[in-house]
Amino acid sequence: MLALKFIRENVDAVRKAAEAKGEPVDLDAILAADEKRRKLLGEVEALRNERNAVSKKVGEMKKAGEDASEIIAEVGKVGDKIQSLEGDLRGIEEEVNALLLTVPNIPADDVPEGDETANELVKEVGEKKTFSFEPLPHWELAERLGIMDFGVGGKIAGSGFMFFRGAGAKLQRALITFMIDMHAGQHGYTEVYPPFLVNRESMTGTGQLPKLEFDMYRLPEDDLFLIPTAEVPITNIHRDETLDESELPKYYCGYTACFRREAGAAGKDTRGLLRVHQFDKVEMVKFVAPETSWDELESLLANAEAVFQALGLHYRVVKLAAGDLSFAGAKCYDIEVYAPGVDKYLEVSSCSNFTDFQARRCNIGFRKGGKKQGFVHTLNGSGVALPRTVVALLENYQREDGTVEIPEVLRPYMGADQIE
Repeated sequence: MLALKFIRENVDAVRKAAEAKGEPVDLDAILAADEKRRKLLGEVEALRNERNAVSKKVGEMKKAGEDASEIIAEVGKVGDKIQSLEGDLRGIEEEVNALLLTVPNIPADDVPEGDETANELVKEVGEKKTFSFEPLPHWELAERLGIMDFGVGGKIAGSGFMFFRGAGAKLQRALITFMIDMHAGQHGYTEVYPPFLVNRESMTGTGQLPKLEFDMYRLPEDDLFLIPTAEVPITNIHRDETLDESELPKYYCGYTACFRREAGAAGKDTRGLLRVHQFDKVEMVKFVAPETSWDELESLLANAEAVFQALGLHYRVVKLAAGDLSFAGAKCYDIEVYAPGVDKYLEVSSCSNFTDFQARRCNIGFRKGGKKQGFVHTLNGSGVALPRTVVALLENYQREDGTVEIPEVLRPYMGADQIE
């Protein structure tokens, strides 16, 4: 979240950022509640000072052998008033905090203005593969090869859930292990294996709640949520902690299944693996010192790009415009890989810097020389998401005879050089 002091001092900038992101925010309500909070806090502090002064006088009178019963009664009345005002103060502080949770992060200065049509192409890597035949979409390839069963997934769980078998299941496992080995072995991340269910505090800390609750799968009896991304449990590793600056940066990577209702995406890209409710993903999360976070974003992007470079896939990098940024994001790069069977660029990774927005919500601070300096900056990036990466692999490496070549880096994990 944004600091209340920052909002007070930068109302116009915060209002502009919220409008740029398309987030309705009642800043007037926040400022009015804050004014009421500060007034109550002043009254409570004044009464506490009065009680302390009177209590001191009571001590002096007792020491002098004087009757202090009237003054003691006065202290009691002041205490009752303080208790009543403290209750009001807690109520208004809860109201202020709830309102603060609705305020989005501020986009970085170099983020383009506008909606997704204003996203900025940063670079393209490699070239589109050419074929001597008409490339098939992945769902036709997968059905012919017998590596996915769209009907069984629907029968077991419903539309939007996939069922992999044989080489399809092995390809999932191979990609996950390959990516974890790369990030943990080459890029310096510590591998973790977090829970796939998280509590409300965790979802609020990373910014999914309260805004996106309807898009999440929830277990109402336990008030637990199926994670939409490993960003949630991994970022919450250090919730309510103060890290020493010498511990920074901290890098974590981990595999999880991810679950999204995609409630607002009805009818969009419903064929095959383009939009599903459950998918596998390897995530990278960083906790860094504020002054290094923009450089850390560039290295995070490079770590994600390394996956596609190793797989030999053509991709492009775009910088998201303010209107396409997430609620919590300050700056984000998307990696889009080209899939010739559907003739589309598919988003396969988002690499974001959240500055101290998530850290404030999660209360993750850092200290230097024994003194707390502020909040860490958090970053995360897909390293990478599997469904569309699988789409790109199948469609780019397909052969005219219907077999699919396995990229060289995956062959040790697959124990084969093709899917047939």
